[in-house]
This record gives sequence, structure tokens and C-alpha cells, in this order.
Amino acid sequence: MSSNYQKLVHRLEETSRLVGIMGILHWDQEVIMPVGAADSRAKQMGVLAGIIHEKNTDPVIGDLLEKLSQENSFNSFEKCNINEARRKYEMETKVPKNLVMELAELSSKGHQVWVKARSENKFSDFAPLLSQLIELKKRWAEYVAPKMQPYDANIDVYERGMSMADITPVFDNLKFDLIPLIREIQASDYKPDSTFLSGNFSIDKQETLGRTISKEMGFAFDRGRMDVSVHPFCGGSHPTDVRITTRYRTDNFIESLYAVIHETGHGLYEQGRMKEGRDLPVSESLTMGVHESQSLFWERMIAQNLPFCKRFFPLITKTFPNNFESISFDHFYEAVNISQPSFIRVEADEVTYPMHVILRYEIERGLFDGSIEVNTLPEIWNSKMKEYLGVEPPTDTLGVLQDTHWSGGAFGYFPSYTLGAIYASQFYQTLYDEKPDLDKLIESGNLATIREWLNKKIHQKGRLLPVPELIKEVTGDKLSPNIFLNYLKKKYRKIYRLD
Repeated sequence: MSSNYQKLVHRLEETSRLVGIMGILHWDQEVIMPVGAADSRAKQMGVLAGIIHEKNTDPVIGDLLEKLSQENSFNSFEKCNINEARRKYEMETKVPKNLVMELAELSSKGHQVWVKARSENKFSDFAPLLSQLIELKKRWAEYVAPKMQPYDANIDVYERGMSMADITPVFDNLKFDLIPLIREIQASDYKPDSTFLSGNFSIDKQETLGRTISKEMGFAFDRGRMDVSVHPFCGGSHPTDVRITTRYRTDNFIESLYAVIHETGHGLYEQGRMKEGRDLPVSESLTMGVHESQSLFWERMIAQNLPFCKRFFPLITKTFPNNFESISFDHFYEAVNISQPSFIRVEADEVTYPMHVILRYEIERGLFDGSIEVNTLPEIWNSKMKEYLGVEPPTDTLGVLQDTHWSGGAFGYFPSYTLGAIYASQFYQTLYDEKPDLDKLIESGNLATIREWLNKKIHQKGRLLPVPELIKEVTGDKLSPNIFLNYLKKKYRKIYRLD
């Protein structure tokens, strides 16, 4: 092995471990940190971000990359690490350290400001910080990719290689088909009953149920944990320390349960990464869209399908016997798949969910090109909700303040959710083509087959392939919103007796 490559690997591993520490600080901030520590934590994270930036931009890295460019005896694993290191180095050397620290500190502070504004329903309290974050991310984009549109540069962080030119036509296609489908479903005479999903559900029992199902999906609790946060997420520091969160409501256990399943999907991706080089770029998840494909695959395609409901309905009825005394699993299946426009993205069904994402994408695009001003966001948000979903949030808490993403400067993240849903539908169709008896396997509790398939096809591939090549290798096709649309139409037209 090249001595220069070994030196590069050592530095990459060191930086990866520092990023892991940042991950634990972020988890702590959102889960157990006292509110009064917000300012000190922001400064801590700002300093750490500065140190990581210094590591990533060390001229020694540049010298090593230059020397490695003169060598050519590398395998695909090594080439990937070199290419990823070069991409990171070239990107970060363009950004001043003070801007990196300013972004990290403001993003940390932003979370606490958002939490307070959300709880008090005061968008005006969050607006000034949001404006600051947008301006900082525009400045960042000018340094990183001066030839790109600022919003494209931000999208590229989460969905590498994607731009507005790629995303807009796909989302327009979805809007064209989904808005009529949503209206058709709402006009249907058949309305599945979901009243039994409301009641009084012990949080302790919810936690036990979620933990049981997460474990059966394959989440390894000796290498992970589950906690509570305002906004469910998957974090941690390493494939051996993966941390998922959910939130609980005593009047609704479904929200928590499916949040657990969703975040477990993310967690399985992280725990399933290739064992070799776990502290190196080659093993990291490919893009957020691919990451979301894994969580949505489990949450939507698997856990909301009939075989999964058959498998776990007895456990659910045993956990909450008073609520399900005379309910069949068919009724339960229809209830968890009710399609009804709602205010909250994370509570939205899979038919209406893409419209929540498209709304956010269009707003972010407007914020970055200057066609939308921050102080007009509540009105624009509510107007688009009315147009796309037929509902109008009565408060900012239920509207523009509901997501944590903007408080951390994660602009360009939202498109990944729906791109992930499209990828997931293609993976789902391919899995069924390869394993026609999958329904029987799920009903018998053999979820390991799914996990192992995803692990082999996606998780362990790391960053060895760009997204289009991965999709092609797994499915034999390219990104196709039509497969996703056909999946939704087939499933929901049957549930709502529209055929």
C-alpha cells in the first residue's frame, strides 16, 4: 500500500472521529441538554467545527492528494477515499474558517430559538435568525461553487449531482398526478374508520412496542439506542453507536410507532455499513435521498403494507387490548393508510407527503433567488397548503414553524425526502420481482430477508457508486417518478374503492 495513501487514511480517520464527537454533541443538544446550556453548546460546536475545518483544509492534505494523483495503482475502495478526500478538500479550502464557525454557532443557537418560537407560535421571533442563516448559506455557496446557483450548491450537499434543473421537472410531474389523486380520494364515498387509533395509550407501552418492532427489523441495541426528542431523527457517532429518537403522544400511538420504524430504517443503513474502513469516506452513506429511501422503504412500503400489519397486529392488540377489542387487521391496515390532507409533514400519509416536500422546495428556491422574503413566509406557506392540499394551518406552529431543518441551516435537504420515496418505490418493486414470496416471509416474521437484501444491495456499497449507477445496478432502471406514482395509484385506489 502506498505510504502517501496510508498518511491520507490516518488523517481521514482522525477527522471522522472528530465529526463523530460533533454528532454526539448534536444528539445531546436535541435529547437531554438543559435549555440553559444553549449558548455554551453553540460556542463549543462552533470551536469544534473550526477544528474540523482546519483538519480538512490542512495543506498537508493538499500535498498528499497531489502526490497521489501521480500514482495509479489503486483499487476502487482506495480510489473512492482519495476522490472523496479531494472533493472535501477542494470544497472546504474555499470557505474561510470564520464563516464555518459562524455557521456552526448560528445553527446551534438556531435550534433553541426555533424550539422556543415553535412552542410560543411566534414566527417573528425566528425570522431574523432565519434571514441570517440564508445569507450565510448564500455566502457559503459563493465560496464553494461560484458558478452554480446558490440553492443548487446547497442541494448538492445532500443530493450530490442533483440540481433544480433535475428536481423541478420531477416534482412538477408529481404535482400533475398527485393533486388530482388527492382530490379524488377526498371525494370518495368510502371512508376507512380510524377512530380506534385515538384513545389513551401508555407511553411506557408505546416505547416497549416500538422497541420490540425495531429489534425485529434488525436494529442492534447493543450498537444503538432509542430516545425522545422534539423532532424524531437518527444520529450518533459511528455504525457502532447509532442513536434514533421518536416522540410520544398519549392520544395517538401510531405517530410514534411509525417514527420509530422510519428512524430504524435510517439506523439499519448506518449499522449495515461496510465493516472495512468505517472511519473512511468510502463507507459513508451515499446521499440523503438514498438514506431517506431506506427509512421510507421500511416505514411506507413495508410497515404500512398488509403483510406487515398481519404480522404485528396481534402484538398491537395485546399491547392495547381495550382499543382493539373488535377490530380486524384489515380495518387496521386501512386505518394506518388513510389519506387525508393534514398540516404536519411528519404526520402526512404517503400520498400527501410529497406535496409537503414540494411546497418546501418551492419556498426554499424562492428564498434563495430572492422572489420570496422571509417575513412573508407564513402567508406564502398557508397559501400553498391551501392550493396543494386544501387545508390552511391555523397557527405558525402547525405551519411554517413545524420543521427543525431551517434552524440548522439545512437548506436543500427537503427534496431528498421525495427523491428517497421514488428510490424506495423502485427498490420495493425490484425486491418483489426477485422474491415473489416476500409477503409470506413478512407474515412469518422473516424481516431479515429484507434487511439482508438492502444491506447487500445498498448499505455495503457505501460511496463506491454515484446514485444513478447505484439505482441502475439495483433496479436496472433510472430515477422514475412513474413507478412511484403507479405504486400510489394502485394501492390507494384499491383502499378507497376507486376502481
